[in-house]
Amino acid sequence: MLDLTSITAAEAEIRIEKLRTLIHDYNRRYYDEDNPLVSDAEYDQLLRELEALEAAYPLFQDASSPTQVVGGTVRSDFSKVTHAVPMQSLQDYFSQTEVVSFLNRVRELLQDEDKSTVNPSFVVEQKIDGVSVSLEYRNGIYFQGLTRGDGLEGEDITENLRTLKDIPNQLQEAIPRLIVRGEVYMPFASFERLNERQSREGLRLFANPRNAASGSLRQLDPTVTASRYLSLFIFNIQLIEGKQFTSHLEGLEWLATQGFPTIPLVRTYTGDADIWQAILDIENERNQLPYGIDGAVIKVDSLFDRELLGQTSKVPRWAGAFKYAAERQQTRVEDIVIQVGRTGVLTPLAILTPVLIDGSTVSRATLHNEDYIAAKDIRVGDLVWVEKAGDIIPSIISVDETERPEGSKPYKMPSHCPSCGSEVTRESGEAAVRCTSPDCPAQLFRHLVHFTSRDAMNIIGFGESKVQLFLDEKLISGIADIYQLHEKREQLLNLPLFGEKSVNNLLAAIEDSKGNSLERLIHALGIRHIGINGARVLAEHYPDLKSVMQASPSELAEIADFGDITAKSIHQFFQLDHVKKLIEDLAALGLNMQSSIYQTDGGSEELRELPLTGKTLVITGTLPSLKRKEAQDMAREAGAKVVNSVSQKTDFVLYGEKAGRKLDDAKELGIELLTEEDFLKLIQNMEK
Repeated sequence: MLDLTSITAAEAEIRIEKLRTLIHDYNRRYYDEDNPLVSDAEYDQLLRELEALEAAYPLFQDASSPTQVVGGTVRSDFSKVTHAVPMQSLQDYFSQTEVVSFLNRVRELLQDEDKSTVNPSFVVEQKIDGVSVSLEYRNGIYFQGLTRGDGLEGEDITENLRTLKDIPNQLQEAIPRLIVRGEVYMPFASFERLNERQSREGLRLFANPRNAASGSLRQLDPTVTASRYLSLFIFNIQLIEGKQFTSHLEGLEWLATQGFPTIPLVRTYTGDADIWQAILDIENERNQLPYGIDGAVIKVDSLFDRELLGQTSKVPRWAGAFKYAAERQQTRVEDIVIQVGRTGVLTPLAILTPVLIDGSTVSRATLHNEDYIAAKDIRVGDLVWVEKAGDIIPSIISVDETERPEGSKPYKMPSHCPSCGSEVTRESGEAAVRCTSPDCPAQLFRHLVHFTSRDAMNIIGFGESKVQLFLDEKLISGIADIYQLHEKREQLLNLPLFGEKSVNNLLAAIEDSKGNSLERLIHALGIRHIGINGARVLAEHYPDLKSVMQASPSELAEIADFGDITAKSIHQFFQLDHVKKLIEDLAALGLNMQSSIYQTDGGSEELRELPLTGKTLVITGTLPSLKRKEAQDMAREAGAKVVNSVSQKTDFVLYGEKAGRKLDDAKELGIELLTEEDFLKLIQNMEK
């Protein structure tokens, strides 16, 4: 941090602007992209430096400074909703002295307002390392769920939050209105499973459970959120009608009777020593918890006192957070190895001399890419500082260059793929180094797993173990070979644990997958930057796969939500000779290459008149027999556009049990309502 006594006002102004730009960028990456660039400790240090500079030079204060506003923004993918009560952040403290100063400041402010308030009670709670959300109930029924967003407006993630088992759909008491605030988090066990899956599929690993939880909550498909096994703690009543409480603790106790999972181990304290000991006790329990915490929250218990204290534009005056220091340990880098993902990305991994950090043994640390290694000058043999700080994936924070072995050399990424020996390349503007070979064994395994997975071709019974077994037995050597396994039926029957029934089921599932929609096939091909939603968009814009392959980058870039990078990626993918050969083989093997919303008429492709062509549909509530994703797929195959929010542009709302606010909105707007039975009748022409 700069010495404020040794810089001029001009130097301070330059530093302030630099810090604001840097912190705004870090906020964007942390809150909006769920991809943090620096550790919490590094971020906190920069923010405190900016606060000190702005205090020393008030001439340069700005209402848009990151010291004055909450860090997140609202994504355009979700509806914006104004918070009934602003969702503020907390002032952070980093020492016992700062905590005591906060406590004394609260006492002094209360004495100024009300001479009878002498020694207020405080509660001390775990600071859950998750994503802040608000939940609203009307007449005891779950009505709406929002992200914090920028504190004033949040994203409507009602349906995504509905998938969390911790959230009650109906309260014990039907009070007119209730808004509570909580923290959605991902337990360590769920996080480990998720990153194992990401690694298998060659996808980017999440840096920590907090970012994984944030990314999971902001999925356009609620079924993805449901698959991530998120949890929730409620820690505050934001607004309540029809009931009154005098204290925070009383409110939490009532919330627990209504079915909410409330923040654990909350007690009240008055003395500085007791409050500080409670903070230390929570820190001591930190390593035994199944979820991440990064500090302790200190709050005034009396709700009347909170009203008196009020808040600033960013933080309440009645609460603060003590941030725990990240635990760091020194260890040695024994080696740097390379992992090859499904998309060919080479990811460096540090092999460490095992060291105990935060209660677990750490022996590996991700190094992200060659820029990360170069910036920190990490070398094999170096003594390094490693930090976990609640993150499951450890990071190398710094290198002790005084302990560097003689003759050590800067690390260089390999020029050839360690899996297949092919040359690697790094495209301009990217940090990733990639293998150039389409036949790379490391990529092949992950390609096959992805191709057969549930969200792609959905070949039931064709999981990772089967892929590895068939590769080992040389029954397949590429994607097209999957559709020729029926010719090797006898060999399949001779494999361990394969009987007549299991082989028949597998071959039937393979045969059934030939008729999958075009969007599934496009997604299964594994094009960079194209997930299931992007594949769906392509299938809606083009009549068949041949048309997609012939589309120019400029034509693709004109598609809504597709930019130049995505367009270039699609075009380049279909120019590869091995991709052209694969498509040709799959077509010859009978896989569907046609979009379901187009038909051939006299040699030309025209939009098919499907039951829901050009219609927009919203699904809400629990349907009697169809799962939400099944209903979404059926609606799209019938030509509909399925969206999350009800508006005047919505044509139909398909509703089920506990439909909630979206059904009410549809009734107010006069939108046609469909039961599951109505919906199935409407699309039955698809079968004819």
